[in-house]
Amino acid sequence: MTIRESLVHIIFSYLATIGFAVTLNIPRKALNVCGLIGVLGWMTYKVFYLWHSGMVLASLVAALVIGIFSFIAAKVKQMPMVLFNVPSLVPLVPGGQAYRAVYYFAFKDDEMALRYLVEAAMIAGALALGFFLAELLTQFYYKFSQSHKV
Repeated sequence: MTIRESLVHIIFSYLATIGFAVTLNIPRKALNVCGLIGVLGWMTYKVFYLWHSGMVLASLVAALVIGIFSFIAAKVKQMPMVLFNVPSLVPLVPGGQAYRAVYYFAFKDDEMALRYLVEAAMIAGALALGFFLAELLTQFYYKFSQSHKV
């Protein structure tokens, strides 16, 4: 990926995240952070994908990064974590695979439709697992830091 392509990815992932955050009525003071977390998640996905790890593993790691940075942003901004992780997830949603699955089902190519449907389900599962792992890690960190505070 060239620098020019990277800049395009950064700009459009930022804009996609901000646009979705605006539609969700995310408070203004959280919009920029949402955009930055969205860029971070998307660039993590692109780097892992370009290292030939596959879409599923790249989505898992990107969701993990989004979850961890959403936790940090929530602590710093003193806002709920969901305000940061839901809009930041938008660039990773497997909408293309879901579209292709429906497209091939409509044109009676069931083999290709099932291929894209399974791919979309695996990516969605990886995103959910990444968020779960991020939540697990942050809760573990929070409890560990609370128990060693005294």
